[in-house]
Amino acid sequence: MGKISLKRSRTDVATIILYLFLVFTGLLMINSVGSPPEGYSGGIAGRLATPAGKQFFWVILSAGAWLAINYLIDRKIWVVGAYPIYAFTIVLLLLVLIAGKEINGARSWFAVGGFTFQPSELAKFGACLGMAAFMSQYSGRLDSLRTIAYACLIWLIPAVVILGQPDMGSTLVFTGFLLVMYREGLNPLIFILGGFTALMVVLGIMFSFEGLLVTLISLCLLLFAFSVTRRTLLWITGAVATGGAAFYGMQNGYGWQTISVLVAGLLGGIVYHLLQRNTRLVGISMAFMLWGLALTFTSNYIYTNKLLPPHQHERVVVWLHPEDADPRGSYYNLLQSKLAIAAGGVTGRGLMEGTMTKYDYVPEQMTDFIFSAVGEEQGFVGAGTLIVVFFLLLWRITVIAERQRRTFSRAYAYSVAGILIVHFLVNVGMTMGLIPVIGIPLPFISKGGSSLLSFTIMLAVMLKLDKHRGEV
Repeated sequence: MGKISLKRSRTDVATIILYLFLVFTGLLMINSVGSPPEGYSGGIAGRLATPAGKQFFWVILSAGAWLAINYLIDRKIWVVGAYPIYAFTIVLLLLVLIAGKEINGARSWFAVGGFTFQPSELAKFGACLGMAAFMSQYSGRLDSLRTIAYACLIWLIPAVVILGQPDMGSTLVFTGFLLVMYREGLNPLIFILGGFTALMVVLGIMFSFEGLLVTLISLCLLLFAFSVTRRTLLWITGAVATGGAAFYGMQNGYGWQTISVLVAGLLGGIVYHLLQRNTRLVGISMAFMLWGLALTFTSNYIYTNKLLPPHQHERVVVWLHPEDADPRGSYYNLLQSKLAIAAGGVTGRGLMEGTMTKYDYVPEQMTDFIFSAVGEEQGFVGAGTLIVVFFLLLWRITVIAERQRRTFSRAYAYSVAGILIVHFLVNVGMTMGLIPVIGIPLPFISKGGSSLLSFTIMLAVMLKLDKHRGEV
């Protein structure tokens, strides 16, 4: 009996080109930002002692790992060894809590000689394999609460351990696995509820509880109004009039009087739709409204009474109320980052010509805030190009994922995409003040050997699986 196999597919060259572009861009930016160490006298040894030299060492190591994965390691190793590799990365996370080196208040690194390694980066790769193995075991069906809970545990276990280091940035990255869960059948209503929850928490900090109460009740009234039959236009007119009166009342200081009128209108709408047997509409709208009110009240109370740890409270202030932040304190990093990006203009000041970058005005310039250096030195054109390349890479990963015949390969590729999306959005967003400042590197660009090596391994394994997608 002949072998049931098709011709091997070619390696996806476009992905490799995008990867190389990002890696060498990262080297150029690190070389531009980093300064030679004290006593630098030239020569190969001196160059290797610079930040760019150390990063180049990790580039060579990553290239070796890529070649080994593509030419020496069989594809089946990753499939059969998915759970053992995942378990091994969890063990490393536990060990670093005991024997790790503490840097910037986090015990997240193993130190060997002059180099450090962060096991949380490798844990992302292990979780990708673990999620892919689980999804292939259940044939990609997330149709029961038990299955969803098991899938969540795969990424929650390393996330919780990392949170104990503590490393909030790396913990947040694991939410990227929700992307693969969505692709494999997770109900989209869960994402709607999650987005609504996050929005209400943020709005609860930004605005007063009374204002949000009026807004939510007004939205419910409009929903009720536009859900009636065409013959009952009186409800629509009444809802719009009530909303207008509520806005006027809030603007003129009639807070609780206005809320009383709105509540009366809401009760009328509930009675009407219950009589019309629109129980599902009433139930869902009331559930969302009450959940939103509970979230806004809680988040507002916690923020107002400063119940968060001081450093987390400062980050929230910097993000949502920068006018109240101390420009010499926690707001300093973000302020300098914004100034550096703005200074770049359209075309930038040129490589190694950024004054904000050159004179270390932006803290953590080579790691968390490397994008601000790109903005200053390469301007809108360079920063925009970098963003486009990232989106092209994510697009190629989704193309690769969708052409897989095996659930394992597809789920693995989407896991990698989820991790990259969170890294990219959080890092770029925090440098511009769009989200809170959280320590997280920009993949392939930021200085960090363990990050580069781990992301390289992720992509190399994905391309290895894709190369054999034609085999059955």
